[in-house]
Amino acid sequence: MKKNNRDPDMLKKYDFTRGVRGKYAKRYAQGTNVVVIDPDVAEYFPDHDSVNESLRGLVSIMKKRRRGRHRVRR
Repeated sequence: MKKNNRDPDMLKKYDFTRGVRGKYAKRYAQGTNVVVIDPDVAEYFPDHDSVNESLRGLVSIMKKRRRGRHRVRR
């Protein structure tokens, strides 16, 4: 059955005849993490892979420092 509801934001030129309902629903249900990076920081990262690589490096450093604090110092 065809819906007659017209959303004012949906223009007639939009064509969803080949669309797949729920194509990304499973991925969306798993959760998403969207972080907006300020422009002055973003200029140092050409893409999302470089951001992730840098953050993984930072996490590694943080873990090492955290482990070092639990040692008994003489």
